[in-house]
Amino acid sequence: MPTVLRIGVFRFFFYSNENGIHIQQDRMLAKFWLKPVALASSTRFSPKELRKLESIVIEHKEILLEAWNEYFSR
Repeated sequence: MPTVLRIGVFRFFFYSNENGIHIQQDRMLAKFWLKPVALASSTRFSPKELRKLESIVIEHKEILLEAWNEYFSR
């Protein structure tokens, strides 16, 4: 599960066997689809934190998609 991005306390990564970007902070975890950006699942994040994460994913969508495409083009 390669780490693609770190912003503050958040670690952005993906699993090679599924679509979407995962975001972790301590024991909290969320997954967002990238096309289009949408929340797929969440554990322990508050609605306020999820809105913040969604805006971060939207802001960095191109970087995340590039990393995804680069990884899977191998």
